Amino acid sequence: MNEPSFFVGYAASLPADTKSFLLKVAAGWVFLMGALALTLSVATDDPGDGHFAGDAVLTGLVTNAPYPVLFLPPDAGHPLGHAVLLAGDGKTGAQSQSLSLEGKRAKASGYMLKRGELDMLVLGAVSAEPAAEPSASFNPAPLGRWRVTGEICDGKCYTGGMRPGTGLAHKACANLCIAGGAPPVFVSAAPVEGSIFLLMAGPDGGPAPQGIADLAGLPVQVEGDIERRGDLLVLKADWARAKEE
Repeated sequence: MNEPSFFVGYAASLPADTKSFLLKVAAGWVFLMGALALTLSVATDDPGDGHFAGDAVLTGLVTNAPYPVLFLPPDAGHPLGHAVLLAGDGKTGAQSQSLSLEGKRAKASGYMLKRGELDMLVLGAVSAEPAAEPSASFNPAPLGRWRVTGEICDGKCYTGGMRPGTGLAHKACANLCIAGGAPPVFVSAAPVEGSIFLLMAGPDGGPAPQGIADLAGLPVQVEGDIERRGDLLVLKADWARAKEE
């Protein structure tokens, strides 16, 4: 019977059976780490298709409730007009730049963030333009009361300011952006009137309470009134009653 050999530190080489054993262990370890890496990569959530969409100069109607939005006039691609959320640079909103332009036609420049049909302009500059008759399509159109399930995100990171811009990995960042005034967006698990993006508002149509930041990045259910403004849906809800799913 062959006795198993053992390695002597000062020997010139490993015994054959020890060498064979170590090679098998090394090969197994490499295979195990590769399989683990593949499993983790497949299980990782898609960070989304949000991205920087380049510089832009846009002209439209400014509204500030619940958050700053620039409503562009109707065109072939947007028969109801197109709503572009506004934010400031960094983790800030655009309120300080847009409040004096409430209800006015303005020219805004900056860089665009885009995810699906949701657009945001990070403001560089904004100024009033000669008055023009606003389109009636920007007036709120009530769509009734809804119970929706989804995730609270900050509109800036969700549209491409950060990747991923959703989930627990982004929760702390979302909290800071929402606290800084960036428009919070409710991303519905199922389409509402053809859209999964809803701008969040309080029950009175004003800004959502700061307490919503605690629920950012989590699946929640909430009930509220939804209205259409151009191609933008606004969800007015008592967010203190939102329930974690």
